[in-house]
Amino acid sequence: MFQWGVLSTALIGREELIPNIQDSENGVVAAIASRNLDRAKVVAAQFAIPRAYGSYEELLADPAIDGVYIPLPTSQHIEWSIKAIEAGKHVLCEKPIALLADEIALVIAARDKAGVLVSEAYMVTYKPQWLKVRELLRKGAIGRLRHVQGAFAYYNVDPGNMRNVKELGGGGLLDIGVYPTVSTRFATGCEPNRVRATVKRDPEFGTDIYADVTVDFGDFHLGFYCSTQMAARQSMIFHGDKGFIEITAPFNDYKYGMTEVILNNASHNEAQTFRFLGVRQYRVEVEAFVRHATGGDGAVFTLEQSVLNQKVIDAIFRAGDKDGWEQV
Repeated sequence: MFQWGVLSTALIGREELIPNIQDSENGVVAAIASRNLDRAKVVAAQFAIPRAYGSYEELLADPAIDGVYIPLPTSQHIEWSIKAIEAGKHVLCEKPIALLADEIALVIAARDKAGVLVSEAYMVTYKPQWLKVRELLRKGAIGRLRHVQGAFAYYNVDPGNMRNVKELGGGGLLDIGVYPTVSTRFATGCEPNRVRATVKRDPEFGTDIYADVTVDFGDFHLGFYCSTQMAARQSMIFHGDKGFIEITAPFNDYKYGMTEVILNNASHNEAQTFRFLGVRQYRVEVEAFVRHATGGDGAVFTLEQSVLNQKVIDAIFRAGDKDGWEQV
């Protein structure tokens, strides 16, 4: 069994990744670290994790740990990914792995030198519903793709939440705006040329709380909005000249209910629905990661893909400060 270590007792680790690693077929959480040893011990006891450490360095020095999951604040992802790599550990880092695309080059260099697997945790790229969308698009099920429409929003005004702390990498685009971007790139296999955007910031937090974005892929456009201060909503629609594909609960189906991929065929005036019930997106993610890290089959989200996705987000921020198109 692959021996996982977890750097921090962050909420996403406690609620999502640790339970799914513990239930996975090929891995187990063997250690957890926090800057507060008592906190690490509490979480270790909660999930029957055998070892708790009072510093991240202690966990990285544990020779029994094969790889680490990093759910630290975004501003710390690059630093601790590199430290974990230099300790010889495989790394699954929570998204986004960086604040800027250029920073990822440092992680790539460290990865190549150490010969370990490093991946940004985009769970959507492992989900069967998104694999189905990609398959349908490749088969030409909706003809020529002309437009993609997306939305991702939630309401959070807690000043203590890291998503509302600019210095920690908070804000809507880095937290959730990455999902319409990465899922469109994944499903279509295409890369964008330019973007334009309206970005609004909270006067107190300084974080981006709303973005209205158009991404030009050449043959089609992606239009999406994301917000950290609007009612919760998720939606993705791929619209072609012969039909469209709608994905309900495209990103967090475990919170929003069963995912349906609905194929509407305008030519035949019919609809076909593919239902995905009970998909544990974080479990399929960590199992795929371990298979790849241990020499097995299966694709993972690469750092090279991370660079391409982060370049789009960087361009959106630049576009939000100007009038007109910004090159990716």
